[in-house]
Amino acid sequence: MTTSQDHALHEQIRAFSPAADCLKDKIILVTGAGAGIGRVAALTYAKLGATVLLLGRTQSKLEEVYDEIEAQGLPTPAILPMDLEKVTFAQMNETARLIEREFGRLDGVLHNASILGALTPLEMYDPITFEQVMRINTTSVFMLTQALFPLLMAAPSGSVVFTSSGVAKPRAFWGAYALSKQATEGMCELFTQETQNHTALRFNAINPGATRTNMRAHAFPGEDPNTLKTPEDIMAAYVYLMTDAASGVKGQVIACQPK
Repeated sequence: MTTSQDHALHEQIRAFSPAADCLKDKIILVTGAGAGIGRVAALTYAKLGATVLLLGRTQSKLEEVYDEIEAQGLPTPAILPMDLEKVTFAQMNETARLIEREFGRLDGVLHNASILGALTPLEMYDPITFEQVMRINTTSVFMLTQALFPLLMAAPSGSVVFTSSGVAKPRAFWGAYALSKQATEGMCELFTQETQNHTALRFNAINPGATRTNMRAHAFPGEDPNTLKTPEDIMAAYVYLMTDAASGVKGQVIACQPK
């Protein structure tokens, strides 16, 4: 696509108004589903008809989301507890087998889980924190995508959505977080190049922008959260990329809040 075509597409995605059943019968996995954008995305997908697989580190938070979905009479979700910092590739493969056994397929993955790490010059950055950030934000994303790849390839219109950031073009003092998001966008592009011509599977990324989340509050402690959009405000792109309407959209980085 040309730049103008990309711009028009992104405007269309941000303005997307979903039909009430646009995700009916889809199976969608959401990482970091216990809080923030992941929680809202999981609830939104369920309201639009999807069976949501709630993946996260904190069982109690996942149970709260599960209960909220159940209380609304929506498709029964599933809880997949997983610590992305410590999980092995073998355990991820076992999770993929579990999904295939229990649900028969997987239509989409939202890689939402991330940690901020430290905001400090690279020369002072703690190597242990650096490794932790890269492991959760990037390495585990690659590993989980690879483990789920056969299931996603088998879907009629499989969709993988990565989470990027405005600092994916590295910004001073954002350290490992910025580098992890730059790598995430690169991963999205590589997967796209390697699959776009011979599969229906699609890879895209979303930059949520300044959103009212705990991570944002830690990064900007002096900021008034009431001046920011809520996760509910930015769901259009998250939904669109999981619908069949996005079947031809590949390798895009969608900014939910363009400057």
